[in-house]
Amino acid sequence: MLGTFQQSSLRIEINAKETDIRDSLMRPSQLQQWLWPQQFNSGLPEQFQPGLTFTSSLGPISIEHYVDVAQPNCLRLLLSRGIDGFHEWYWGEGWVQSRLEGISVLPLNLGQTINLMRLREFLDNKEY
Repeated sequence: MLGTFQQSSLRIEINAKETDIRDSLMRPSQLQQWLWPQQFNSGLPEQFQPGLTFTSSLGPISIEHYVDVAQPNCLRLLLSRGIDGFHEWYWGEGWVQSRLEGISVLPLNLGQTINLMRLREFLDNKEY
């Protein structure tokens, strides 16, 4: 894999219930809404389960995701192709934490920061 090893851990406060944060991360239909323009392959289940493999793409770059852990407060994805590494998500009432490590030519910390801001905006604008 070409690129450099990068690691980043970010935690932010979000004015949202734990269940809404969980749904935004564990349900592919919601994840696709706030991760736009990143595209996911079709046919994904309603919720992520361990052992699921899927592909996302951002322009010409494809990333393969393997759901290693899917628990009520944790999601761990093993990544390959565009990023060789992993992405862990942890959440609770009013907060979310993202830890990303991998080798890539992509600026992982920048992408992670933008994605957390998009998640916060998505949850702030969600109709209850």
